[in-house]
Amino acid sequence: MTEPAGAGQPFPRAFLRVAGASVAQHQLGMALALDCQRVICMARGTSPDLIALQHDAEAAGLQFTIATGPGQLAGLVTAGDELIVISEGLFADPAQAVALFEGRAPLVLVQPVEGALAAGFERIDINRASAGLMRVPGQMVERLHELPADCDVISSLTRIALQTGISMREVPAAARSGSGWRMIRSEAEAYALEDEWLRSRFGEGSCSSPGRAVARFGVLSFGSSLLHAGNASNVVSAAVLAAIAIAAVLGWFGLVWGGFVFVAIAWLLVESSRLLRAAERHALGQPSPAIPRADVLVWLVDLAFAFLILLDMPRFPGEPVIAWLCTPAILMMLLVLLPRIAGGTIAGWVADRALLGLVLALASGFGQILLVVRLLSAALVAAALLLPPRRHG
Repeated sequence: MTEPAGAGQPFPRAFLRVAGASVAQHQLGMALALDCQRVICMARGTSPDLIALQHDAEAAGLQFTIATGPGQLAGLVTAGDELIVISEGLFADPAQAVALFEGRAPLVLVQPVEGALAAGFERIDINRASAGLMRVPGQMVERLHELPADCDVISSLTRIALQTGISMREVPAAARSGSGWRMIRSEAEAYALEDEWLRSRFGEGSCSSPGRAVARFGVLSFGSSLLHAGNASNVVSAAVLAAIAIAAVLGWFGLVWGGFVFVAIAWLLVESSRLLRAAERHALGQPSPAIPRADVLVWLVDLAFAFLILLDMPRFPGEPVIAWLCTPAILMMLLVLLPRIAGGTIAGWVADRALLGLVLALASGFGQILLVVRLLSAALVAAALLLPPRRHG
């Protein structure tokens, strides 16, 4: 894991980054998906990246050990162990790997040799190449004692497994297509894979509203650079807070229409951060939290909308404070409620705060914010009564 990726490459292959995480962290996510209990990394020594990987593994509940050679590896694995062997630089979809390893039998994953050698995989025989992943009994590691100390451990284990008659299974073409099963050998390949991986996750299917389409376009255009730099979702989340603060300042100084525009931008950034955080969690094998950060940021966006509406809405003489506060509160609660009880495209558009921000900005510019808020509230109630209910399960 500490060998250079290649001539002129500044980083080891294991620590080239894809979607905000190193290849080694992606492989750690695969190990978690395959229910591994321990991780053994082959490396000549420690490094800051390797120590960070160790912290990630231990935080996920895995034991972590570094082996500097085949002899040390053989001392760490017992005959009763089951060994998942992941080749250096392999980037594969954990879900595909789990499906291929269904059952407990030892298995060497292979693929047709055509194209595999050029992609960086090792030839096994005249027709097949390794797919970079296998499950073997721990007792096979003892055979490494018979080999030179500088042998390629993974290549040697592959040969030993095949010589002892362990079955081969071909990785389906569908699993190998696109970004699903690749070998990364350089920083340029990592960049290219990152773009392809993002498009495979977020580039297909229809969006439920124009605002989400804009957010997805932004992630596809700039997400690769943000993820490659690290902390992408944190940076975008900070931008959300900045946009809300600017909106509040504009509203306080009487430019409420401009405040609505910035709150709409804040919501677009929230949806972008949601996509980026999903990519980061997938890369690290992390489950979604009970309350995602993006949901909390949406609550802040809604509070900002309510604040700006109050700033732009007249309070009539003798009107109770609670009645004055209820007007924006009812609108925002209806906007949250309707997508939960009704399905269809209209419900998706209702949840689009970017559209809401533009509508309210126009209403504020023409001095009709109270009328528009009341009309929107009435329209949402009518929609809740007329739209088909959301199907559950």
